[in-house]
Amino acid sequence: MSARSKKQPPKKLSRGDERLKEFHEESALGKAYDTRLFKRLWPFVAPHRVFIWVSLLLLLLLSAMNLVRPLLMGEVVKSASARDGTSLLRYGALLAGVVVVLQSLTFAQTYILQIAGARAMADLRRHIFRFMQTLELRYFDKTPVGRLVTRASSDVDAVGELFASGVLNAVGDLVSLTGIVITMLALDWRLSLIAFAALPVVIVITNFVRRRSREAFRDIRTKTARLNAFLNEQVSGIAVVQAYAKEAAMAEEFDGINEAYRQANKQSIFYEAVLDAAIEMVGTLCIASVLFWAGLQRISDHPVSFALVVTFTQYIKQFFEPVSMLAQRYTMLQSAMAGAERIFQLLDTEACETGKQDVTSPDGDANEAMALENVTFAYKPGVPVLNGVSLRIARGERVALVGATGAGKSTIASLVLRLYDANDGVVRVLGKDVRGYDRPELRSQFSVVPQDVFLFAGTILSNVSLSLGEADRGRAEAALLRVGADDLLARRGLDAPVDERGANFSAGERQLIAFARALYRDAPLLILDEATASIDSDTESKLQTALAAVMEGRSAIVIAHRLSTIQAMDRIVVFHKGRIVEEGTHATLIAKDGLYARLHRLQLASQAGADLPAPTATPSIPAGP
Repeated sequence: MSARSKKQPPKKLSRGDERLKEFHEESALGKAYDTRLFKRLWPFVAPHRVFIWVSLLLLLLLSAMNLVRPLLMGEVVKSASARDGTSLLRYGALLAGVVVVLQSLTFAQTYILQIAGARAMADLRRHIFRFMQTLELRYFDKTPVGRLVTRASSDVDAVGELFASGVLNAVGDLVSLTGIVITMLALDWRLSLIAFAALPVVIVITNFVRRRSREAFRDIRTKTARLNAFLNEQVSGIAVVQAYAKEAAMAEEFDGINEAYRQANKQSIFYEAVLDAAIEMVGTLCIASVLFWAGLQRISDHPVSFALVVTFTQYIKQFFEPVSMLAQRYTMLQSAMAGAERIFQLLDTEACETGKQDVTSPDGDANEAMALENVTFAYKPGVPVLNGVSLRIARGERVALVGATGAGKSTIASLVLRLYDANDGVVRVLGKDVRGYDRPELRSQFSVVPQDVFLFAGTILSNVSLSLGEADRGRAEAALLRVGADDLLARRGLDAPVDERGANFSAGERQLIAFARALYRDAPLLILDEATASIDSDTESKLQTALAAVMEGRSAIVIAHRLSTIQAMDRIVVFHKGRIVEEGTHATLIAKDGLYARLHRLQLASQAGADLPAPTATPSIPAGP
């Protein structure tokens, strides 16, 4: 027996493991009211309500025709007992016709209902995706990607089961039950009371399952989200996992998550099986009771006809069939409501305001491109990244932001793009408070080249022309040539496929495509965030001329660690611990001999060390005494 197959005692989680579990696990939801959830789902169903009404009308017709079938079955039995061939043929033909019509109507009703469901779920999924695009970046900073994917995929699919599994057919089931009860009472009230005697048992069992199945399905939705989040994390970080030989550890952690998911499903399956088996047992006992009673009546003064017994057994089967279906649909309903809870929990998240806001801050002057006035900002409360920063960039001015990692340079770019809102102070773009813009309108003023380039699956052309509508091949080719991507263009061409995240391109090639994307957009404001960090020195030297041409006549923020790339900037602003400590030209700051000069000397020293020839032999270490 292998070590893995042996049952191991549960491992005590470390602080890091506990935090990881907390990150992937979701908080428990409060009590959910189905009526409230249905009301919130209705706006997505309402545009397709014609399909719903047609389906319900067909459902009522089906319920009425189902009441006729046992009566015809009884007439067939009566005709056969009386050896009346004509009546037997007539009622047999009618019964066959009813069955054919029933199956045809069932197909039409099911198809129309599922069409409505598919369209409604497509609308819901579209709404979720568009809503996620309105959330602030801070929400994505603390939410696993897999959890969000679960919301728009499996949770929506669970809600879609309301239609796919015919949960809405419960209306027809209730109509059928009412009709069956009335018909049975009209035929023989004594046999009816015997059949209905078991209903309290069904009610007790259903209530028992109802209280537990909802929590079971909530648990499934939670464990599904956790599983998806972990899988997404592992696939994204597979290179690190393999580099550190952590496959076994990650597999063990996945086993724990997978086991929790299996246990959650096991609970729901148990309750579903209990309900199905109990209802089947009660239905069989009812038929047996009716047969026993009929047998007793045969030897009494009030015998029950065989045809009536057949009719009653058929009605009892039809009675417990919708009861059983109601139980199954109730199970699906619990799953759907658990999914709906999770979806609306996401949709209840406060989205960032995309439209214009009423602002009272005065506009800047006409020559102002970007400005921050006494801005304070923190990603986490109580841990400020910027402290009272004031910075003004004129139109056409090229300003470099430098400083240690975490000094607040990239945060400046996030604030002017309004990816985050400042906690205090005012941020202006083109002389206007950023809160006075629609976010899409504000961001249309910028071309951005980030440090971590993200390429979408498609082609080089589709990635370069990302910011605009129909791709212009000539414009894309010109942009690639201007950034020095001649070799890339010659080797691959505009129609070269791009894999997910650009995995089939080198880091330098991805950066060049990002430069070309910014040039293609041709916006008046430019942000370069460590834009040359992934480019080798040879490519960087080719890029300097193109960068100068791109920035000419534009206002630019250049965030850089490599100080050799920013010496020609109009102004260099030095950040330290969230504050501006120096600013000026390269020459001015070197002469000042402050923080910038020290950073410059350190980089020159590190570059000089990197250029030294490698030692031919490892020096020996003297032995100790």
